[in-house]
Parts: sequence; structure tokens; C-alpha cells
Amino acid sequence: MPPLRPIIGVPIIGLLSGLLILCLCDAFAPSRAEPAAAPIETTREDCTRAVAEARALAVTLPADDLSRYFAERHLQQALTEAGNGEFDDCLEWAARASDEARNPRHQLPPGESLKILRPDE
Repeated sequence: MPPLRPIIGVPIIGLLSGLLILCLCDAFAPSRAEPAAAPIETTREDCTRAVAEARALAVTLPADDLSRYFAERHLQQALTEAGNGEFDDCLEWAARASDEARNPRHQLPPGESLKILRPDE
């Protein structure tokens, strides 16, 4: 009968070397960061302030400007989100309105106008 020592020794050496490799990998791994602090809660006042700033930018555009129309629609959506208690979404829509007012992307060719239908049309 062959001695048991070499048969048992091989798996133990493999196990120990595997544990050593795992310990070394863990030692050189990037340190784990602390859990992130809870984000600051967005309030209705934050939303109201953002909407007012975006509205001030939008009114600088001409009344018949297409970008102003889109900015005003974004502001309406921001106020809707605020009414639903979704103040983070309100800030997002107000930011879109500000961006539309600062960087007008929508332009009508000369002589064309935007025909806006009423809800009953």
C-alpha cells in the first residue's frame, strides 16, 4: 500500500498556494471606499429657484422664437413634476429649459411660423 502522505500533501499544497494568491490579490486590490453619504434632498424651493432662473433666460428670446417655445414647454413639465413631488425631475426639466434658452437649436426658416393647435383642434 502506497504511503498516504504524498497523496494528501499535494491537495494541501495547492490549497495553501491558492489561499496565498487570494491574500496577495486582496492586499493589492484598490481600497474599498466608504459608503457614499446620502444625497442632499432636493426641495420645492430649489425647484422654484431653478424654474425662475430658466424662465428669466427664456423671456430673453423673441416671443415667436421656436427655442423659446420649447423652453416654455420644458418649464411647464418642470412645474408638473414639482406638483407631483418629483423635485429632482423638476430640476432636470428646468435645466433643459435653461439649455434651450442659452443654446437655441430650433430655428424656423425665414417666412415660416409655428402653428400651435389648441387642445380642441
